[in-house]
Amino acid sequence: MSLTPSNIIELGMKAPGFKLMDTITDHLITLEEVQGEKGTVIMFICNHCPFVKHVNEEIVHIANEYRQLGFGFAGIMSNDVNKYPQDNPEMMKEHAAKHQYSFPYLFDGSQEIAKAYDAACTPDFYLFDSELKLIYHGQLDDSRPGNGIHPNGRDLREAMDSVLNNRPVSKIQKPSIGCNIKWKE
Repeated sequence: MSLTPSNIIELGMKAPGFKLMDTITDHLITLEEVQGEKGTVIMFICNHCPFVKHVNEEIVHIANEYRQLGFGFAGIMSNDVNKYPQDNPEMMKEHAAKHQYSFPYLFDGSQEIAKAYDAACTPDFYLFDSELKLIYHGQLDDSRPGNGIHPNGRDLREAMDSVLNNRPVSKIQKPSIGCNIKWKE
């Protein structure tokens, strides 16, 4: 496990488009199909990372709660499945069912989408506004495996709550920390 922070990305970036296979439904899904009326959360996650495992339950809670409030969600898995077969599409489908993902769990086999988003780690969270401009990129919350803090999604929730309450999202954003994305050589 390599402890990796998310990259610093300039707010205001337009969300890169995609058309990726949803491992839950076996259908191709585009960014526009997951876009929410209020905003869109794109999460780079995977099956095997202990940092993702630590927050999986909270990710599901947040998606279930905020989808009803007008936010769209998608999880994207970009690891090299030849080196990490536990992240392959079949295992992604099983993982999504086990954790009751209510959002598409997309397979980025070419890793082009992770590169377009400048994703660095799992988990890596991006919140885009209704026009698909980046307004938050950072951690879910201060919890980490073994630090004794229970996941509550505070940072991401505060950003989405700001959108709901027509307040600006804080410019103070802590990078996410997790396992590095497993790039192909």
